[in-house]
Amino acid sequence: MSSALRSATLPLVSLVLVAAVLLTQLLNGGGTYEPLRPPDACTERPVTSRADGIDGLTERLVLLGVADAACTLGVSREALTLELAQSAEVYDVEVEALRDGLLSAVRRMDDDGTLPPASELVDEALDQAELNGILEFAIRALPDGVIDAALKTDDVLTRTVEELDVRSLLGNLDNPADLDRQVEAAITEAVKDSLLDRLRNLV
Repeated sequence: MSSALRSATLPLVSLVLVAAVLLTQLLNGGGTYEPLRPPDACTERPVTSRADGIDGLTERLVLLGVADAACTLGVSREALTLELAQSAEVYDVEVEALRDGLLSAVRRMDDDGTLPPASELVDEALDQAELNGILEFAIRALPDGVIDAALKTDDVLTRTVEELDVRSLLGNLDNPADLDRQVEAAITEAVKDSLLDRLRNLV
């Protein structure tokens, strides 16, 4: 094939290939584009965390809690996080919805058996605390049964959420991605503090 004929043929081949791709797309419904709707926040979905220990526990708590809050407010989870990040004012209904959502998440996790016993969280809380050596040794020496009888994880989480400054957290969001991160961080620290305060009373 001469170079002149090859040069004339290549654009035609390209055009045929593009037309074949477009035809395939049209035959498979590509002619009617509809943007995907965000998932319904009220539809229960299995939620798993990417982390372990207290971080994993609070990650799952916040995922469930924010979804529950969005359902209560009648919006998608994505719409809620966007609204909270863009709004200059935090409304009472949003604060109440998020707090109630987090409390509901604690109950759901307790009901489905996914809350770990308090004894499984103690070592992590102690590792990141600055306690004197004698007190730390005494707490670590407590049998798991004693810890679990005195401390219930759902009770620790419930008290943590009830004491959480939700309004302040929501008022400090810069972008939608901050919601989960900031709430998780606040709850994680509060859970560790609550565990340590109550463990001190056992020794």
